[in-house]
Amino acid sequence: MFRNFLQNLFRGRYGPDHLNVALIILVFVLEIIAGFLKIFHLLAIAVLVIAFLRMFSRNIYARRRENDRFLIYWIPIKTKTKKKYRQFRDRKLFNFYKCPSCGVTLRIPKDKERGRIEITCPKCGERFKKKK
Repeated sequence: MFRNFLQNLFRGRYGPDHLNVALIILVFVLEIIAGFLKIFHLLAIAVLVIAFLRMFSRNIYARRRENDRFLIYWIPIKTKTKKKYRQFRDRKLFNFYKCPSCGVTLRIPKDKERGRIEITCPKCGERFKKKK
């Protein structure tokens, strides 16, 4: 019963996408800030209204273009954040070095040895020494 209601409600409408999820997260952040500064509560309501208007819009192509423009900026941020998280998570097992020639980040296992090591970049073949 409720499922049929939702299917009929969203039939021919755009629905949720990455930009809508980001807008809803922004609403939560603004509401937290609104605990200190009340003006942000009105801004949060405005952003929530925009998110719902986008979801229930029948102009699918315009909403898709908006989402594509958002993803152009969001995907590099998401990729860098994931990379930094993985480096932070693996910091006890690996050392991370950047190749001075091509800029690739190399992951070298931590050993019990101390001192200098010689690293060969698998991408460009550059050899360089680093302190462990």
